[in-house]
Formats: sequence, structure tokens, C-alpha cells
Amino acid sequence: MILDRLSILNYKNIEQADLSLSPKINCFLGSNGMGKTNLLDAIYYLSFCKSHNNPIDSQNICHNAEFTVIQGWYEIDNKQEEFFCSLRRKQKKQFKRNKKEYERFSDHIGILPLVMVSPSDTELINGGSDERRKFMDLFLSQFDKEYLHSLIRYNKSLQQRNALLKTDGHIDDTLLDLWDEQLSIEGKIIYKKRKDFIDKFIPTFQKFYDFICQSNETVELKYESHFDKGNFPELLKERRQRDKILGYTTVGSHKDDLDMQMDGYSIKRVGSQGQNKTYVVALKLAQFDFLHKATETTPILLLDDIFDKLDSSRVEQIIKLVLDKDFGQIFVTDTNREHLDEILSRTNSNYHLYEVEKGEVIQKNITS
Repeated sequence: MILDRLSILNYKNIEQADLSLSPKINCFLGSNGMGKTNLLDAIYYLSFCKSHNNPIDSQNICHNAEFTVIQGWYEIDNKQEEFFCSLRRKQKKQFKRNKKEYERFSDHIGILPLVMVSPSDTELINGGSDERRKFMDLFLSQFDKEYLHSLIRYNKSLQQRNALLKTDGHIDDTLLDLWDEQLSIEGKIIYKKRKDFIDKFIPTFQKFYDFICQSNETVELKYESHFDKGNFPELLKERRQRDKILGYTTVGSHKDDLDMQMDGYSIKRVGSQGQNKTYVVALKLAQFDFLHKATETTPILLLDDIFDKLDSSRVEQIIKLVLDKDFGQIFVTDTNREHLDEILSRTNSNYHLYEVEKGEVIQKNITS
């Protein structure tokens, strides 16, 4: 899968950009705050129907503009396809494939597989459990529709149960029984698929970490869930009185977590800045490899300022990895021209180099 052309209008600080892209490497150079990340975020939006770093759609529209439009022309299985997204203030967003609007955004997820590696990925280690669940959910949803639909049904049931728990006065236990049953059914599916994924994923993760670090450190992901405790419907009943007092559901798949470990210890406690950065970069590149095999499609890879805080040997290993034939179209941003020059000097492939300044994208060089 290749993104041949990208058109952006009024997205964040990018008022207008129309880019014909390299099928292999696209490099974007510029100082912080110039719009490099916003450009990658527009590509991310076309894959997931939402921003990578701002869930409030209206805030993604350029200041003083009433709407934003993102269009991408892709080559998928040797066919040209057009994807269109528009956002207007106080209106529902539109998403179209070949000029036909989707009935549900969930129908689009997985059509344009993508992995993004960014500085915010360290929140997978330092942030709350919701960050790690989001990692599993976005990943699995790209290749497992049953998982995505179970997750949607689970979240709707959870919203209904929580709304009921917030009710003033008497709460109908028969209605709670209904939502408990739905949470148990969908939660069991989610649990099994998350557990199976993590078990299969860890060897791939270790392989990529070993390659980047050239060390004997062991990385691990320990999946933690209330479904590990046995009879989940009984656990829901046991917690019911407490849930009524608190006004929300305290157990379930929405509380699952991943304990990210290195050499048997939580990396959050023992990892240095460089180790944490290496850990999440290896995690995301392993995600790319896993997704590639699961979808039988080469995803797009977005690398946003990933070389900061890494020593030269690890930078070199990452560059070797991403230039491998198994990686397809790559988008790289950096403030450091040296890193980009090193990537470009090592590739025999077609590449495009751009400079980004105050939201303006200027093409500097093309080679084949």
C-alpha cells in the first residue's frame, strides 16, 4: 500500500499543502512547532478517522477557519483509491472512500494500516493504563473486526451501566443484570484476544529490541485483567454495591493493563530515558512487523522525531531496520539534518526531502 498524493487544507497550522509523495522515503525537516508532526497527523487521521494527539476534532481545524479537509490518493493492491475527510465546526465529520460516505467509521478501520512512532509513545510506560489499552485496541482493531465490534459493544454497555449507576434513588437490579451480562460476554472475547495477541507478540518484540540494543536484556509484557480472577459475572455482582456508591463500574476490560518489564522489573521504575525510548521504538517496530503479517499488507510507517535521546549505535541500528525491504513507505520527521542525511545516504530507493516552516511544506530535493 502506497500513499501517492496528499492534500491538506486548514489542518492545525497547515493552511494548504498538496504533495506528490515518494513510494519509499519521505523526509520532513524543520524546527519544533513548524508543522512536521501535524503533517504526519493528517496521514494518521486518514487511517483512524481521528488525530493521534488531539481527540477533540474541532481543535484540529486551523485557527480562523471554519473547516478542514484531508484527502489521500492511495495505491492498494494495484488499484487507485481516494479517501476524503472533512470537518466543520459544530457539524458531524464526513469520511468517504472513492466518493462514497461510510455509514460507520468503524468500517474504515484496517483499510489503511499504519504504525506511528512518536515522542509521546513514552506515555505507554509513564502514563496510565488507558494509554496501554489504547495501544492494544488500535493495534488489534486494524486486523480483527470481531475484536473491534466487541470493543464497541462493550463500551456502549459500559456507558449504559455507568449511567444507570449514577441514577438518583432506586436502581433497577434487573437492568444491571442485563448490562452485566453484556459486559461479561463482550469482555470475555476482548480478554481472550488481548491475551492471545500478547503471547504471540512478545517474541517479535524481543527480536526487535535485541537488534536495536545489541544486548542481552529481556523485555516482557505482562497482561493484567480481572478476567484472570475466574468467574467475572460473580465479580461484577460482588462489586455491585460499591459501584452504586461510587457511580461507575470498577471492574472489567476497561481496567486491563500491561506491565511493561525489562529483565523482570517494571521498566517504569528501572529504565533510563534512553532505555525507555528504545523500548517503545522496538515495541512499535515490532507492531509494524506483526501487523504486516496479520494483514498481508505493508502498512505505512510514520517516524516522528524518534532519534532524540538515543545514542549513535542505536540510531544506526534503527536506520538499518527501517531501510530493510520489509518496510514499505516511510515518513520521517526530524529537527536534525544529520539523521535525515544518514538515512538518505544509505538508501538506493526513491526519496523526497521537504522543509517545513510555519505550516508551509517546501519540496527541496527528489532523487530516484
